Parts: sequence; structure tokens; C-alpha cells
Amino acid sequence: MLRNWLIASISLLLCGTVASSDIEQATSQITESTIRGVVAEIASDAYEGRAPGSAGDAKTRAWLAARMQALGFSPGAADGTYQQTFTMVGMTPDLPPVWRFSGPAGTRSFRVRDDFVAVSGKQIAHADLIASAVVFVGFGIVAPEFGWNDYKDVDVRGKTVLMLNNDPDWDDALFAGKRRLYYGRWNYKYEEAARHGAAAAIIVHTDDSAGYPWQVVRRSWGGEEFKLPATAEPQLDVRAWLTESASRDIVTLGGGDLTQLIAAARLREFRPVPLDVTTSLRFANALREIQTANVLATLPGRDRKLREQLVVYSAHHDHFGIGEPDATGDRIHNGAVDNASGVATVVAIAQAFAALPRAPRRSVLFAFVAAEEQGLLGSVYFAAHPTVAPGHIAADINYDSANIFGRTRDVAVIGRGKSTLEDLLALAAARQGRVLVDEAFPEKGFYYRSDQLSFARIGVPSLYFKSGVDVRDKPAGWGRAQAELWTATHYHQPNDELDDTWDLAGAVEDAQLGFWVGVAVADADAMPVWRAGDEFEASRAQS
Repeated sequence: MLRNWLIASISLLLCGTVASSDIEQATSQITESTIRGVVAEIASDAYEGRAPGSAGDAKTRAWLAARMQALGFSPGAADGTYQQTFTMVGMTPDLPPVWRFSGPAGTRSFRVRDDFVAVSGKQIAHADLIASAVVFVGFGIVAPEFGWNDYKDVDVRGKTVLMLNNDPDWDDALFAGKRRLYYGRWNYKYEEAARHGAAAAIIVHTDDSAGYPWQVVRRSWGGEEFKLPATAEPQLDVRAWLTESASRDIVTLGGGDLTQLIAAARLREFRPVPLDVTTSLRFANALREIQTANVLATLPGRDRKLREQLVVYSAHHDHFGIGEPDATGDRIHNGAVDNASGVATVVAIAQAFAALPRAPRRSVLFAFVAAEEQGLLGSVYFAAHPTVAPGHIAADINYDSANIFGRTRDVAVIGRGKSTLEDLLALAAARQGRVLVDEAFPEKGFYYRSDQLSFARIGVPSLYFKSGVDVRDKPAGWGRAQAELWTATHYHQPNDELDDTWDLAGAVEDAQLGFWVGVAVADADAMPVWRAGDEFEASRAQS
């Protein structure tokens, strides 16, 4: 079946059931001016940073719905509109200026934002952490398939667990080596700590382990936080981050040494270590309910049977809104690259689909999802309330932060090796004289940080790719250096704004790739599949 699907897809892309001339004509609708124009619109100050539930959020959603309607697409939400509305709970902590920890060596106080950030794990008016013992739990991971359990049989109920970021990365045969898995993500670590009954969980921040500097944590966690309404799942009282320096000081209070603890945590035999340190933290939590929405638009398929199946394109439309000012006094987080550029890419692809003289066999859904920056909430909501059964979603192709540095020779597949979608991507890339490569920064765990994860978790083969770092007409290393510099100076900062120096030629090529792959999937006889043994293969079988 797989071989037949590939043959059919290759035939389609080159000279198949959709005429190649029609595909080329439609592809010509993907332009730099379209991408730049969308970014210029929704990343302008008029949209106030597109924070969930804000006036800028509503304005963004209305603009996208109108744009998709103008292109001729049908409303995609179950209620016959373009917006899949859902409720979120906003929580704004009123943190004290310092957080104190006490041990045999005395008491240390750490400054809010400079040394720590914290939020309530529960949707309640007050967070109360009282005389909680601090326990170091290594990486805070329980992974039976790797024979790894950082908690062992140690009771941490009611305690505060201190843990390292990332996952074990020094052995390719253990976890996935340098490629970060979901086990290395902060949201997993908080979830696992809650399952063990901890009252609070603190993650030690380092630039290397997080993949970004402290200023990103400070801004991302420094204001109102949003969650979907609480369920019966266990929750922490407090979720927090500490700088590496503050974490070392805490361990020292109890007579320990963080460097030695880190070395011990690298062994399977590691057991949680009580630090002989206690802490209390109490703060009020301002609560409110707000609504936001995923913007959904559909191109109905032409095949009477296959039109019930979907090919989904996703990109998140939200950002951080208005926050603390930067050094220039700018408070608006415009989110031009992250992720107005991804939204713009999907709009450009939609424009190409609208230019096809006839629709493909399967339907195509364009999903501009909400609240990604709050923990993928919009795509999580869609995954729990899909417009068709998960087994009828053929694929998700996700765009998050487009290439602004120019055309590349390579295409970086995030989480490479996961599904047969990559076979189509390789074929499409070859048409541009490009090759597929592994992601440039596998230690950052990007596959688990954007909306394709929500689709993958319900079994949908999901593709997330970007331009690589081998930029044409630039010296070796230039692309990687630019990417690292942008992360250090613009990521989640008010200065993520549209710039006249952007070279969007590479973004256009990436949009073309996504269009070609999507057309192929939408018109093929069979749907793509996960590679045998992939972590999401079982979810597909269930769906």
C-alpha cells in the first residue's frame, strides 16, 4: 500500500491527476508580497501583539476569517462559522518581590523576574506553598521504555521538587541523544511532578538546556497565563523556573553542591536527594474567563467519498500582547516572525489552492489556531473537538516562524524520520534543488513545541519543517549564526517586528513545498502513515 501511495503521489507531483500546468499556475500565487503583506497587517501595532482574549486577538481572527472568505473558502467550524470558539481561564499571579528558601546555612531571598518566575498550577484565587521540603529529582523523568525513573519509590507528596531541564542527551542509544524528546519539555516535567503528588516543581534554567536565554522565560512567564478549564488531572500548587545561579544557592543552603547532584542525575541508579531546605510562597491569583477561537476555513474536496477526509494546514495566530517595556520603551510584542510569518505562509498556500481550477479529492482545512504560546491550547482544543474523526484527518502540515534569511540548499525536518510525509517532502524539495537534512538544533525539541504535536497525539501524521541553515550565496556557518543571533535578541521580545531587510525568497520556497505535499496527500488513494515504531503509531491505530 505504501509503495502504491508513493508512486501515485510522485505521479501527481510530476504529471499526475492534477495537471502539472495547473499546479504551476497555482504555485505562482505564492509570493513574497503576499507573505510580507499579511505580516505587515497582523504584526502591526494596531493588533497590540495578538494576546489571547484581547481586542487584538479578536481583530486578528476577524481579519483572517474575512481573508479566507474572500478567497472563496467555506466556514470550517462545526457551527457553520469561521471561528471555533472556546473558553480559557486567565490567571495573573500577584507574586511577592522575593521568594525565600531556608536551610542549615541560613536563608536566601530571590528576586521575582530577575531570579525566578512562578505561576499557580491550579485555577484558584490563592496559591499557598507552606514550609515545603525541597527535593532534587534529577531530570524529573519516568520513562519505562528507557529503563529510567528519577523518582524511584521516594515519596514527594506535598514537597517541592527541583529538576534539571532537557532529558539525558549524552548517549544516542538512551532517549534520542542530542534530539530532545517530550520528556525534556517543561510541560512534561510539571505534569510528571503533579502525578507524583508534589506541591511545587522548579526547573533549573540554563541557556543551553532551555535553548533560549533567561529573558525569554522572564517575558513568557511574566504576565497573565491562560489554561483550558481545569479537568480532574492532578495539578501542582506552584510551577516555577529558577536561574542556574539561584538554584546553586538553594542547594548550598542545605550543604550540597549542584554540580555533584547533576553528575549523580546522569546515572540510572539516581535516587531523589532531599536538600535539607524548605520554602514557602504565597500569592493571590486574579482569575477571569475569556474566549478566543481557532479560525477554520475549508476547501471541500471533489471526491464524494474522500471529501470526508481532511488535509490540515496549521499556524498559530497568537502572541504575547502588551508586556513590560524593553530598553527602548516598546511594550508591544508584535510577533512578526513568531508567528505572523507562519500565518502568512498558510495564507499564501491557501491562495494557491484557491487558484486551482478544481479542488483535490480530499478536503483541505486551513486552521489558524489560538493560544499556542500558552501551551498549544488552540490546537489541543481542536484535537479534543475535531471537525471530523481523527482517523479521517490525513495529515497536518504546520508552519511556525518562517525563514527571513533567504533561500537555502537544505530543508530541515523537525523530528526527522517520523512519517511517510517526508518521502513526499524529499521529492518536492528535489524540484527546488534542495535536500532534506536533520534539524540544526535538535537539542531544542522543536517537534514538541508547536501545534503539530497536538495533531500527532491523536494519531495524525504531522509534518513540521523549516529552511535549513545552508543559505545560498552566504559563507558556511552564516545561516546558523543568524538563527542563533535572532533567538538571542528577538525571540519573544517586543523587537520581533517586520524588517525591510527580511529576505523572504526562502519562505516562498518553503510555502511551495507545503503546497505540493498537501496537494499530493489530498489527491492520493491512501493516506500517509507513521514509520513503524514511531511514538505516535499506536495513536493512529486507535483512531
